[in-house]
This record gives sequence, structure tokens and C-alpha cells, in this order.
Amino acid sequence: MEQTQKQDTIFSDDEVRRVAQNVFRVPQLYPWQKLAVANILEAAGSEESPYKRQIVLLPTGSGKSLCFLIPALLLDGPTLIIYPLLALMADQERHIREAGIASVTFRGGQTAEEREACFHQIANGTKLIIANPEVLQSAALTERLARCRIAHVAIDEAHCVSEWGDSFRPSYLALGGIIKKLHVPVVTAFTATASPRVLSRMSELIFDGSAYILRGKGDRPNIRYHVINCYDKKKEALRLSLTAEKPLLIFCGTRSKAENMARELALYYGEDAVRFYHAGLTRQEKSNIERWFYPKTDGILCATVAFGMGVDKKDIRTVIHLEASNTVEAYVQEAGRAGRDHGPANAYLLWSFTDSQTASPFARRYAESKTCRRQLLLDELGAEKTVCSGCDICMRHAPAPFARDAGLALSFIRSHRKLYDRMELSEQLMRLFNRQDAALYHAHIWEHSDIDCILSQLKAAGLIHSCRFPWQGKIAPTGKRQAE
Repeated sequence: MEQTQKQDTIFSDDEVRRVAQNVFRVPQLYPWQKLAVANILEAAGSEESPYKRQIVLLPTGSGKSLCFLIPALLLDGPTLIIYPLLALMADQERHIREAGIASVTFRGGQTAEEREACFHQIANGTKLIIANPEVLQSAALTERLARCRIAHVAIDEAHCVSEWGDSFRPSYLALGGIIKKLHVPVVTAFTATASPRVLSRMSELIFDGSAYILRGKGDRPNIRYHVINCYDKKKEALRLSLTAEKPLLIFCGTRSKAENMARELALYYGEDAVRFYHAGLTRQEKSNIERWFYPKTDGILCATVAFGMGVDKKDIRTVIHLEASNTVEAYVQEAGRAGRDHGPANAYLLWSFTDSQTASPFARRYAESKTCRRQLLLDELGAEKTVCSGCDICMRHAPAPFARDAGLALSFIRSHRKLYDRMELSEQLMRLFNRQDAALYHAHIWEHSDIDCILSQLKAAGLIHSCRFPWQGKIAPTGKRQAE
């Protein structure tokens, strides 16, 4: 069953509003939050409720956490919240502590005394229990939890059950069985994004294929979506950072790329303007970077997907993807880090020739679309039809079909065919690019490695080649034309 609309569904005695206002300092809930809370409370109070096994899909920034935190303070027993990442657990602990709510956390590496202290707090009325799937693999722990009369299990970022369970997080595959052992009457899985395939897999793994689905509107109308064709993506990210509104988040495909991108930007902006963030950092290093980034109104953070869940900075104005996400769920989650305060925001995907050959099918469909990018994302998610509130295609700002940097290089090669070998051509193009961009950057920012990146892709695209005798090694254009 799928629930998409319901009238006048607010907890009758107004306790929900009281908790929202007095505990979480939220003046009012959004309609879909009210509906999710009402469903959970109804499920806890009625044996016949259809909401006892429920999947809630609400877009990033819509306040999913309140949908299980508010009921947790109203239900008779404790609520177990399962998070996928330690960083997300730590971030939620911080928010819960700031709200003045007691909680306990079960994680790997705890001593018997620490575990016993947690159970002592639960016995004394602590309402919130935080854990991850791995720690729940312990039979001894789940047996103790089963005796705690847990009223509700909330699984946050539940799309991870599908995306990670079959690869590097096998504990997710056992999550449904673990929940059954806890004998909890109400279980709710929360996610911002789930395509029909992922939704079906979530339902299968957690609920044996039978779950009530509450689907809010999937669109984030405050985010504008853009694609920029370019061959040297680091330089394009630098160019974009000059005009894009900050705070700015750049998603990079690997830890080394995040570090390299941050170093390149730091050379231009200075050390205090840029940081990098990835899973290879220690918890203390991450905390230091988060404390630096949270208050910044002009900061730039280069990060892997380790930032995608668990760090809640609401005023990020721009998200740039240096590499394309493999799935629609991942892209919408990551782009959705922008504009969580509901203010205007922009999401840019940088797209190269190499991407067009190696990226996932979803990424190619999105980047090379000739129709509304917003609707494409919603269609991939099986979500609603909408009128676009902003994408480059609908705003008639569609990207040039051929990358600016590649076009400039190819034009030079056509005008100087067979005059330079690869090394000579690299030197000539580096000088040309620096002259062209001198007024923009007020510095020479192009290096041989940047030009080599462009030339390698031009060669792979079949647009240039190395000549044979009598122009041995000289570079010339082929007869192939770039896309028009």
C-alpha cells in the first residue's frame, strides 16, 4: 500500500505540537511530518493499524528526524534508532543532547561496564537508544534489548539497506531478522530517496515484502540543477567557485581527489578558505573540520560521500559534483546537502568525455539529457510530475554540447596542425590558457598536467592523433568533428 495524501491527520490531543515547540523549538511541523508522526502513534496504539510496518520517503531537508524523535518522547517504551554511519550517530547524539534529551548509544568496542551503564539508563526511563547494524549482530546485546520493551524501531537512511547490504555492509541483510528478535510492535524505515527497485529491496529485506509506504513530494524546488561539460574538472571547479554562492561543497570520487582538489583551491584562496573531509580522517579530525565549516558563510569543503550523511549544515548554497554519482538515490542525497534551510541553492555536475564512456547508466541519462533534469530525477525515483522550478535546460541555459576547454585546445590544434609534438603542444596550450584566463584569475593557474588531461581525452575521443613520417610525432586533428 502506498499513502500519498491524507486529510486532517494531526495527533488529537495536541501533544505532538507541544513536544515540537517545547523540546525541539520548532514552531510547527510540515504536513508530511505531521502525517508520519500520526501514523507511528496510531500504530503504537492500535492492533489493527496498517502503519505498524512502514516506509517513509521524505526529501532531504524535510526534517525526517523529528518524525521519530517526537513519537519517542510520547510512546510508553523506548525507541531504538538505527543509523548507518558512526558520524551520523554522533551528529544525532549532539542534536539530542542539545535538546536536553537523554539517550544511550551502543557501538562496537564498548566494555561490559559501559554496556551495563546503558541498560541501567534504559531501566530508569531513557527514551532513546542509538545503534548501528553491526553492533546489533551481537546475540547477547539483542537478547538484552528484547527485554527492554522497545516501542518503536526507526531505521534512518534506510536506502542503505539496499545499496550497501549486498556489497560491503552484509549486516544490513540481517537487519530484518534482528528486528524480529526484538519483538518490537512498530517499525518505520526512513529515507529521502528510493527508486522503485530500491524501495522494493528495502521492503523485502526489512519487512518481508509487505510495508505501508508514505511518500512525500520528492522534489526540492529550491535547488536548481546544472551540468557543465568540461575536460579538466578541477579547473572548472575553481572557475565555478569564483561566482557560485557559498558555503560551497565539492563532492569528489576518492579521498585523494578530495585532498588534491582542496590543495588546488587553497593555493588560490588561501589555507583558511578550504578544507577536505573523508572517511580516512580520525573522528577528532572530522570534528575539527565540522566545527570549522558549520559557522562559515564563505567556506569551501572538498569531500567524499562520507560527508553525505551525518553532517547537518543547513545553509550550504552550492554543491558541485566532480564525479557523477552511480545512482539516482546517491545523487539526490548528495545534491540535497544544499539548501536544507529551504533557501535558494544550486547543484552542478561536471561532465567530461571520460565520464561519457565510463559513468553509470543513470549518470549518463542525467548528464546528457535534453529534457528537464528535475523531472528526470523524479522519474528515476518513481516520484511525482512537477513544473520545473529551475534547471539549466528549462531555464534555457543548457550546457554547450562541447566542453569549453576542449574546444579551445582543438581550435588551436586545427590552426597549428602538424607544428608541435605532444610536449611542445602542451607548452603552447598552457601559455594560451593562462593568457585567456588572466583577467579572470589574475594569476597563472594552468599547468602541464591540466593540458595533458585535455589532450588525453581529445585523443581518446578520436579528435586528434600523432602523425607519422614525415611529421613524426606532430599532433594534428582527425577528420572527426566534435558534437555540435
